Amino acid sequence: MRKIKKILLVLLVVIVALGIGLCGYIFHLKPKYEGELQLNNLEKETTVYFDDFGVPHIYASSEKDAMTALGYVHAQERLWQMELLRRIAPGKLSEIFGSVALKNDKFFSGIGIEEASAKAISKLDKNSPSYQLTMAYLDGINQYLEEGVTPIEFTLVGVKKEKFTIKDVYNIFGYMSFSFAMAQKTDPLLTNIRNKYGVEYVKDLGIEGEFNTTQLKSSKENFEEYTAVAKSVAALLDKSPIPPFIGSNSWVAGPRKTKSGKVIFANDPHIGFSQPATWYEAHLIAPDFELYGCYLAGTPFPLLAHNRNYAYGLTMFENDDIDFYQEKNKADDANQYQTPTGFSAYETRKKTIKVKDTSDVVMTIKSSRHGPIMNDILDHLDKKNPIAMSWTYTREPIQILDAVYGISHAKSKDDFRKAVKLIAAPGLNVMYGDAKGNVAWWATGKLYKHNKGVNSFFILDGASGKDDITEQLDFEKNPSSENPKWGYVYSANNQPEAVDGYLYPGYYLPEDRAKRISQLMDAKSDWDKEAISKMIYDNTSPVAAGTVQNLISSLDNSKLSTEEQQAITVLKSWKGTNNLEDVAPTIYSKWVYLYLKNTFEDEMGKENFDLFLGTHIGKQIIARQIVNENSVWWDNIKTQKVKETRNEIVSKSFHDAIGSLQKQLGNQVSDWKWSKVHTVEHEHPLGKVAALRKLFNVGPYASPGTNEVINNLFFGLNTEGQYHVKGGPSTRRVVDFSDIENSWSILPTGQSGNPFSKHYDDQAEMYNAGKFRKMKLNKEEIVKTSTKLVLKPR
Repeated sequence: MRKIKKILLVLLVVIVALGIGLCGYIFHLKPKYEGELQLNNLEKETTVYFDDFGVPHIYASSEKDAMTALGYVHAQERLWQMELLRRIAPGKLSEIFGSVALKNDKFFSGIGIEEASAKAISKLDKNSPSYQLTMAYLDGINQYLEEGVTPIEFTLVGVKKEKFTIKDVYNIFGYMSFSFAMAQKTDPLLTNIRNKYGVEYVKDLGIEGEFNTTQLKSSKENFEEYTAVAKSVAALLDKSPIPPFIGSNSWVAGPRKTKSGKVIFANDPHIGFSQPATWYEAHLIAPDFELYGCYLAGTPFPLLAHNRNYAYGLTMFENDDIDFYQEKNKADDANQYQTPTGFSAYETRKKTIKVKDTSDVVMTIKSSRHGPIMNDILDHLDKKNPIAMSWTYTREPIQILDAVYGISHAKSKDDFRKAVKLIAAPGLNVMYGDAKGNVAWWATGKLYKHNKGVNSFFILDGASGKDDITEQLDFEKNPSSENPKWGYVYSANNQPEAVDGYLYPGYYLPEDRAKRISQLMDAKSDWDKEAISKMIYDNTSPVAAGTVQNLISSLDNSKLSTEEQQAITVLKSWKGTNNLEDVAPTIYSKWVYLYLKNTFEDEMGKENFDLFLGTHIGKQIIARQIVNENSVWWDNIKTQKVKETRNEIVSKSFHDAIGSLQKQLGNQVSDWKWSKVHTVEHEHPLGKVAALRKLFNVGPYASPGTNEVINNLFFGLNTEGQYHVKGGPSTRRVVDFSDIENSWSILPTGQSGNPFSKHYDDQAEMYNAGKFRKMKLNKEEIVKTSTKLVLKPR
C-alpha cells in the first residue's frame, strides 16, 4: 500500500511539475505588453501604450524611431503571418510545408513577382524618406526576430529564421496585387464556353462586344486547355494559407449629408478570413506626424488609415489587368514562337524550389513577349499549346512603396491624389475624406485599350499582334469623383460610369451592395456615426427579394406539398434580410443553387460549374438569368428530344430544394433558421490539424449576413446546404470628423496572432454582433486605459 502511495505521490509531483513547466512556457510565449526593453538604433526613448484591445500607440521623438518600434511590436504579434506572406510570391512555402505546397510555389515563382520586385528595388532612391522609414521598420522586425520569443508555429513546423529585407516587402505587395485579379479564374472559363457551345451561350452571361471570326476558329480545338488554367489558379488561391482579397464597400458622406456638417468615412475591405486576421492596427505619434492605420503583415505603411486631418481606405476596382494570349510555336522548334515580325526565341530562366524532406525541384520557365508561359508553371497543361499571361503589375514600373508612403503622409487632397497616381497595379478604388469637408475616390491602375472588337474576357491571339495592347491611358482617364453635387462618394466593386464614352472592361460584382448603399444614402441627409455603423452591418439585399418573387412567378403552383406552401408563404413576405432568425435566406440559397445547377451544369460539367459559381459572372447571373425566359441555357442538353423551359427548371429546383431541406433540417419550416446553416470559423493554417484546431482556430459562430449584402459574409453555394463563411469585412471602420478622437473600428478576431495572447480573439464576438470599439487618439485616455512598454536606446 505504501509503495502504491509513493508511486502516486511521484506521479502527482511529475504532473504538477509538468503543469508548472507548461504554464511557464505559455507565459514565456506571450507578447510583452509592459516593462522595458532595449533596442538598437533608437535615437531616444520611445513609449508604446497597448490599449485595452492590444492596439499599440507609439509615442516617439522621430518618425524613424516610431517605425523601428512599429516593426518590433508588429513582429511580436504577427511574425508567423509575416513569414507566410513573404514566402508566397517567391515560391518558398514548400521549404516549411513540404510537397503539399509545391503547386502553389511553382505557380507564384513562375509568374515573375520576385523578379519584378528586384527590378523595382534596384531603382529605389535610398535617401528617400520612404526607403529610410521602410528600413527602420525592417530593423524593428529583425531585432525581434533575433531577440524575441520564437512563435509556437515556428517550433511546430520547423522554420529557420531569416532576416527580413525590402524584397520581402515588395513580394508581399506583389502577392496582394495578384490576389485582387479575377481574370485568371474567368477568362479561360468563358473561352471554353464560347468555343464549345458558341457565342449565343456567352451572350446570355452578360458578355457584350464583337467577336472576331478568326479568333474563334484559331483556338476552338483547345478549349479544355483553357479551363485547366482557370481550375488550377482558382484551386491555388482557395488553398493558399494567406487568403485573397475579394471585394469591399466604402462610402464617404460629405458635409451636406451629415447631421454635424462634417465628413463621415466608412470602409470595410472584403478579404478571405484567416487567423490571424489580415490587418494589424497601430497608432504612431511623432513631432509633425500622427497616423492611426491598418497594416498588412510585413509592410511599413498602412493601406487604411486616418488622423485628425484626413481618412482613407480602399475597395477593389475589379478592372481587367490580366490578359491571356495563345502563342503559336514554330513547327519544328518549340523554343521559338510566332510574332508579328517573324519567329522569336522564348526567354528562359531557371528557378529552384526547395522542398522540405525531399529533393529540390528545378523549373525552366519560358516567357514570350506577353509574359510567362502558364504551361510551364501549372500542372496538366499541354506544352504544345502555350498560353502566356500578361499582367500589369509585372509589366509596368512598380512604385508601390512611394505610393503608400505618399498616401500616408499627404498634407492635402492634391498631395494624396499625386500618390494615388503612382499605383499601376492592383486596380483599387481609393476612398478619401478630410476635415475640410472634401470627399473623393480615384480608381488606380494603369488602364489600357485593345483594338476595337477585341474582347479581353477571352484568350487572345498572341501570334498576329492584332490583339495586343494599342493604347495606354493617362491617369486623368481613370474613373474618379471629387466632391460630387449629390454629397457623397461610394464604391462596392461595381461598374464605374464611362469616361469619354469608354466603359472600362472588368470583373465587376453584382449591383446588390452598390444599390443598397445608394438607396440608403439618398434617403436621408442627417447621417451620424451611429447610423453609419448600423449601415455598415446591414444584412439586406434589395436584389434578392425581387429575384425570389421572379422565381415564385415562374413556379408551377399546381402540386405543392404543405411544407412547400409554407416555404412560399415565408418567401413572399421576405424583405431580403439575412439575420440569424430569418428562415427565408435558408430556402432562397438552396433554391437558387439548384436553379443554377439545373440550368448550367449540364453544359459546363460539375467542375466548371463549381468554378463558374465563384466568378463575378456566376454571382451576377443569379438575378439576370431568371428573367431571361428564352435563354438557351434552360434546355438540358443531356435529355434527348426534350427541350426544358424556364418554368420546368425553376419548379424542379424548388421541389428538390424543399425535399433537401426537409432531410437536412426536418419538416418544421419555421426551424430552418439562417443561424443553423450559415457559420464562420476563422482558420489558422495549423488549425486544419484536428488536434490543433481548438488552440489555433477561432469559432465557429452562427453568422448573419450573406453574399453581396453590405455585411458581405460570403460563402460558396453547395449541395449540402451548409454555408461556411469564407470571408467578409476584414475590418469595419467609421471615422467621424465631428468626433475624431472617438472613431470606431472592429477586427474579425483580434490584434494578436499569438494564440496565448488575450488579444488573439477578444473582438470576435463583438465583430459577429456588429459592435465596435474606439480607435483612440486622445493621449490622456490612452494612458489611462493602457499598459506601458518603454523602449530604450541600447
